[in-house]
Amino acid sequence: MADSSDGYKILSDNRQARFQYEILETFEAGLELKGTEVKSIRAGKANLRDGFAQVRGNEAWLHNVHISPHNTTIQQYNHDPRRVRKLLLHKGEIRKLIGQVEQKGLTLVPLKIYLTRGWVKVTIALAKGKKLHDKRDSLKRKQEKREVERALKSRD
Repeated sequence: MADSSDGYKILSDNRQARFQYEILETFEAGLELKGTEVKSIRAGKANLRDGFAQVRGNEAWLHNVHISPHNTTIQQYNHDPRRVRKLLLHKGEIRKLIGQVEQKGLTLVPLKIYLTRGWVKVTIALAKGKKLHDKRDSLKRKQEKREVERALKSRD
């Protein structure tokens, strides 16, 4: 997909999450993957749209993220597309997430999957769901910003 100047390549992006939720804080986590999952993600076959993260015990898990089976691999070596995947975070980060999710009622949402130095990483966010009027406000601000940019561009 798109290359970034920070030395990483974005493989999948969850733009819908930024519309549905108010992002409060982000964390970078590793993913525990099988070999065919890595091949599929590198081919851009990951979908984060319905995904969410959950903390159980002292571990974080990524649910409902669809990574398509690799098409040139034998089916017996392929993986389940929606299997639950473990997130690799430090203990301190997990403790912080537990406190925020349980006390404040926040949600953990995956924002993007990217490749950095050969490792597949996911950015998860502590998020609070937006109300309908908040979504309308953000759409209105987006439209106004677009109109201002058009006016400035046409003036040049």
